[in-house]
Amino acid sequence: MTARPKFLVAIAGVGTDVGKTWVGVALIERLRAAGHRVAARKPVQSYDPAALTTDAHLLAAASGEEPTRVCPDHRWYPLAMAPPMAAARSGRPPIMVRDLLRELAWPDDVEIGVVETVGGVRSPMADDADSATFIRSLGADRVVLVADGGLGAINAVRLCVDVLAPASITVILNHFDGAIDLHVANRDWLTDRDELTVVTTVDDCAASVLRRSSMGLSDPDR
Repeated sequence: MTARPKFLVAIAGVGTDVGKTWVGVALIERLRAAGHRVAARKPVQSYDPAALTTDAHLLAAASGEEPTRVCPDHRWYPLAMAPPMAAARSGRPPIMVRDLLRELAWPDDVEIGVVETVGGVRSPMADDADSATFIRSLGADRVVLVADGGLGAINAVRLCVDVLAPASITVILNHFDGAIDLHVANRDWLTDRDELTVVTTVDDCAASVLRRSSMGLSDPDR
């Protein structure tokens, strides 16, 4: 195992249920299809115990790994609330960010590591860290920020970008519909007024990640 992949991508969201896992899975599939060695990690997860699959299962299926490799089994909390809250309610020890970081283990030959956080960027991921704090501690090379394309997108994205600063960010507007004027207007405002990198498809998200990688994995601008 190696301590860190050559390039780390963090998947974050403007809130819960915006499609972080869906985007993470699709991104991993695109990167692997392009010939890159990719591993997925979900450092901690809490979930509805009635769920048939968890985020770790979905990410593992995309990366070709075992779910307990994606998320260590002692970091599975079967309660639908923020992980540190779920741990406390279950009578389990507090979750500390240093331990989540220490437990990250990667295959020796991995090129790109994709790490999914929890909830929104200010959602508690550990007792001493929210997702934004975790991302900064991780030292991610690129953050993929998932937002909805509709009403409220600009406010949500701006708030999260401020919290994540000075991270290098690709915003993906999930559920984007080019036939909906509001979606197009939100994309254009974030791109033109705020000068953010905004994409509306996973294919474009993958291209953005690779184009900006320090590895030179792919650079269509050259």
